[in-house]
Amino acid sequence: TIMQAQLHCFYLLTLYLTTGYGQEGMFSGPMKPMNFSVFEGQEPSQIIFQFKANPPAVTFKLTGETDGIFHIQPDGLLYHNGTLDRETRAVHKLEISALDAHGATVDGPVPITVEVKDINDNRPMFLQSKYEGSVRQNSRPGKPFMYVNATDLDDPATPNGQLIYQIVLQLPKINNVMYFQINNKTGGISLTVEGSRELDPVKNPSYNLVVSVKDMGGQIENSFSDSISVDIMVKENIWKAPETVEIVENSTDPHPIKITQVRWNEPGAQYSLADKEKLPRFPFSIDQEGDIYVTHPLDREEKDSYVFYAVAKDEHGKPLSYALQIDVKVKDINDNPPMCPSPVTVFEVQEKEKIGSSIGTLVARDMDEENTMNSVLEYRIVDQSPKSPTEGLFLVERYTGTFQLAKQSLKKQEAPQYHLTVEVSDKDFKTLCHVQINVIDINDQIPIFEKSDYGNLTLAEDIPVGSIILTIQATDADEPFTGSSKILYRITEGDSEGRLGIDTDPQTNAGYVMVKKPLDFETAAVHNIVFHAENPEPLVPGVKCNSSSSAKFTLIVTDVNEAPQFSQQVFQAKVSEDVAIGTKVGNVTAKDPEGLDISYSLRGDTRGWLKINHVTGEIFSAARLDREAASLYRVQVLATEVGGSSLSSTANFHLTLTDVNDNPPRLVKEYTGLFFCYPLKAPGSLIFEATDDDQQSFRGPQFTFSLGSESLQNDWEVSKINGTHARLSTKHTGFEEEIYNIPILINDGGRPPLEGAISLPVTFCTCVEGRCFRPAGQQAGIPTVGMAVGVLLTTILVIGIILAVVFIRMKNKGKDNVESAQASEVKPLRN
Repeated sequence: TIMQAQLHCFYLLTLYLTTGYGQEGMFSGPMKPMNFSVFEGQEPSQIIFQFKANPPAVTFKLTGETDGIFHIQPDGLLYHNGTLDRETRAVHKLEISALDAHGATVDGPVPITVEVKDINDNRPMFLQSKYEGSVRQNSRPGKPFMYVNATDLDDPATPNGQLIYQIVLQLPKINNVMYFQINNKTGGISLTVEGSRELDPVKNPSYNLVVSVKDMGGQIENSFSDSISVDIMVKENIWKAPETVEIVENSTDPHPIKITQVRWNEPGAQYSLADKEKLPRFPFSIDQEGDIYVTHPLDREEKDSYVFYAVAKDEHGKPLSYALQIDVKVKDINDNPPMCPSPVTVFEVQEKEKIGSSIGTLVARDMDEENTMNSVLEYRIVDQSPKSPTEGLFLVERYTGTFQLAKQSLKKQEAPQYHLTVEVSDKDFKTLCHVQINVIDINDQIPIFEKSDYGNLTLAEDIPVGSIILTIQATDADEPFTGSSKILYRITEGDSEGRLGIDTDPQTNAGYVMVKKPLDFETAAVHNIVFHAENPEPLVPGVKCNSSSSAKFTLIVTDVNEAPQFSQQVFQAKVSEDVAIGTKVGNVTAKDPEGLDISYSLRGDTRGWLKINHVTGEIFSAARLDREAASLYRVQVLATEVGGSSLSSTANFHLTLTDVNDNPPRLVKEYTGLFFCYPLKAPGSLIFEATDDDQQSFRGPQFTFSLGSESLQNDWEVSKINGTHARLSTKHTGFEEEIYNIPILINDGGRPPLEGAISLPVTFCTCVEGRCFRPAGQQAGIPTVGMAVGVLLTTILVIGIILAVVFIRMKNKGKDNVESAQASEVKPLRN
């Protein structure tokens, strides 16, 4: 009827609008295996397909996973009369058979598969009602210490089941800084850089996070969400340097010996030691439990302390945190005997020295640790030779080693020399040292100069330091080569700045006056020098030096014209590269020792950026400065005296240029090989990189990218990858086989912001093995194939003609030679 026809058309229209699935776009057909897709959640009585059967079949039968939802009418109309749920059953396996009037199967059964397509009808749900976790302070940023997990019954292969995690709230939130972060795909919670640095269990032992999860890939519209509370306890960082380790030297215990340990906050760390001292033999090791060992005995006298570092790395070899400093102190044992300072220690003592007078100090050494019982030494005299006039003439202080006269004054006639054997001991060892005491004449004679006035001495002020300028001589009547007769010279007047010095010849007692510091005519032209002679040993009471022990001379310094002298050798200044021409950028100063005027000039100003005031030494900019050309500009300044000998000297002027944003961004290189294979099967993208000649911050460039023409926005898209890279993408596939020049604007975001306009040439071309193939056409200067063949044939022809001519000429010449020879044979000889 008309109503049935209309209903059938409505079924077909419904099938087209709701499913759109069927064999080759048809909505009815014969029985054969078929696959259908139907969205879940649709209202009942939805038609799927109209099957047709040939006689004698008069009806159809449906079996399989119908779940009471799928049905087929006698005329072959397959439909479902219940709501489908993908989460209950995602695929229904059905079978259809064609029956005759007696119910016998005449065709089939044929398999029919109905796939239930997902819609977003399930909200994500966290697996737990509450999460708890803990983290160590100073843990590595970005490494998850716990996970939250949610599930969504929708299809994970569609946006319906794609979950995105987000931290909604952190309590407490100190200074509005997030200490925690979450991986939006895995749900892994980790510390931020700030959290790794600032978390402190003493200040805040716990934190609470509110974490949300959304489906639809995090889209705000048409998405479901769930949230959960996460409690996090902050634990103390156990990655700490141990206290200083003390190891007893020369241990006889079996090695290696565990001395200390370090532990990372989590298991699985890989430990190693770093020897910053680069020792030839590093005596420490660490195992993968973090236990540190000394591998062989140590010797404190060889090295008394060690400093090295313990490192913890992850499974990829990346450090988990900062290295820990390990300090090891080698503890001393008494394993070194005392040592004498020399085979024989010599002292001198004057005749008639008073009892109790100090003679000298014997300083023995012990290699054991100072200021410990192992290095405390005791001194004791065990023998005296000779023993006349009596034993015990000397005594030694027990702990200092200082010798004194003990019983009486000495006389050289009785014994000019004494030998003492001294026992030096620590708590375990003893050593014998030898001391020789020479009895010398008393110092009762004063040094006397051979003359009291050495006259005038004229020297140029540029005489080299170390020059001997005068020899003086004094004599002493005391016993030669003793402290009583040795003469020391000392300048007492006329040289307050210490420009002169006097050295004594140990054999002759002659004094050599020499220049110790440069002379300076401008400071003092005349020096009235007075010097004095004296002995190392004091004079006996009642004897004093007089004028005979002093002498003088007059030093006259003559002027030498000297070059100007700069106040410093390197002058430095800093200015912005955009200073106006004529701006003062620095100044130099120099003085002429003779007081002459100075003229300044520049040398090495290769860029012509600077000029100098010849009188004042002020330096000004003379042209536009450019930091990108030279961030540190070096020139020499020449100071020349005006008049006189025009002597000059140089100093360096270093000008540091600070950056201003005066260079627009540009491409890092010329991009000439960008191409897409034609015809384009799917939208594609290309990556390009930009740079900027200006000085960059520690974060590097932060460029933004955009198309240079609005008319291209339907065809192309530019998206930023990071601060220097961007992606140029096509929006469709309908491009011609040609070259497209895409204008792009790159903004540096500086102060002021500068924008660079560049053009990227992109070629659409036929590809062969993934490479762009363009047939070579006729180009200017390149011959065609026909022309090349013609040139080649002409060249061969010319070469052939030349060879033929040469061959003919050679043949004729040979023939002439034969005829000539034959003619010579028949000619008669002439007299």
